[in-house]
Amino acid sequence: FELAEYGNGPDGLAGMRAHRPDLVLLDISLPGMDGLEVLREIRGDDVLRGLPVVALTAHAMSGDRERLLAAGFDSYISKPILDEERLLAEINSLLVPGRTSPAHSSS
Repeated sequence: FELAEYGNGPDGLAGMRAHRPDLVLLDISLPGMDGLEVLREIRGDDVLRGLPVVALTAHAMSGDRERLLAAGFDSYISKPILDEERLLAEINSLLVPGRTSPAHSSS
């Protein structure tokens, strides 16, 4: 995998718009603009809206998974990531060629 890392939401959005990734691992707790705000920007952008986006959070609380999936994330993984095989399997399942997320497609 080729990775790009950004320290905050606005920088991440600018980077994604300049070089559209195949998948986004998005931390929920970001400085200045949280992960939910970044997700709303991604889903509202004509170029980025179909990207698979995985929520990452260290503050896993009861109901977070359901709340974040309902908000539009394609998957949810809590930190610290102890099972690298699970993370890779999740990434690979979202990178299936021709995959479109029905909830986020632009039809």
